[in-house]
Amino acid sequence: MNIFKQFYKSTHSPKDIASFRFQGIGKTILYVFLLTLLSILPSIYYISTMLTAGIEGTKSVMNDELPSFTIDNGSLSADTDEPITIERGEFSIIFDPTGVISTDDVEDEENAFALLKNEIAVSAGGRIDTYSYSMLEGLTLTKDDFIDLVDTVDGMKGIIIPVIASLIFLFSSAINFIEVSILALFGLALKNLAGRSISYRHLWRMAAYSVTLPTVFFTIMSAINTPVPNSFMINWFVEIIILYLAIKEIPKEKATIEN
Repeated sequence: MNIFKQFYKSTHSPKDIASFRFQGIGKTILYVFLLTLLSILPSIYYISTMLTAGIEGTKSVMNDELPSFTIDNGSLSADTDEPITIERGEFSIIFDPTGVISTDDVEDEENAFALLKNEIAVSAGGRIDTYSYSMLEGLTLTKDDFIDLVDTVDGMKGIIIPVIASLIFLFSSAINFIEVSILALFGLALKNLAGRSISYRHLWRMAAYSVTLPTVFFTIMSAINTPVPNSFMINWFVEIIILYLAIKEIPKEKATIEN
C-alpha cells in the first residue's frame, strides 16, 4: 500500500492502522515526515505572507509616511513629539522615538513591526522578538539606510523563507518523533488493558499512524486560523483512543493446550 493510501486509511480505520505494524521502519519514519510537512504548511504560508506584506508595507511607509530619523548611540531620534501607528491590513507599523510605546504594547498587536526608542520589536502570531539598537554600537543608521536595508531583505526573500521553513520542519519533525515515541509508551499500558501481546517496535509503528486524524484536524484549524480550546488535551485524548482501537483490532493469541 502506498503512503498516500495509508494516509487516507489512517484517518478512519483502526483495523488498517493495526495492519501497518508489520511494515518496515523506514516507511513509517517517512510517514512521520509527511505528516510533519502537512502540519506546518499553514504556518509556512502565514509566515511567508506576513514577511512579504511586512516588507512591502514597511517600504511604502518608510518612503511616504515616516519623518526622517536617526538611530545613534542606541537610541532613535526624529522630529516628532508623538508615536505614529500605521495600519496596513492585518499588519501594523509603529514608529515611536518618544519612548511612550513599550514592547508589551507591540505584543498586543497580532502582526507588527515597531521602531521604538531603544529597540526594534517584531510581533507575529502572539510572539514578540526584540533587537536592541545597542547591537549597532559605533554605527549610525538613517532613514535612507533603513530603506536600503529593507530593499536588501526584500531581495533575499527567496532565501529567507526556505531557510525559515526548513528550520520549522526540522524542529516540528523532532517534536513529532518524540510525540509518537511517548504515544507508543502509552500503548504498552493499552495493550495490557486490551489483553493483546505486541512489542514496543510494533506499537511505535501503529502510534505513527494513530496521530493522523488529530494532525489533519489541527492543520485544518490552523489553515482557517481558528484556535481550538484545550487543543493539547484533545490531541492526546484522540491519539490514545485511536491507538487503543487499533490495538483491539489485533487478534488475541490462542492459548496453548498442553497434553
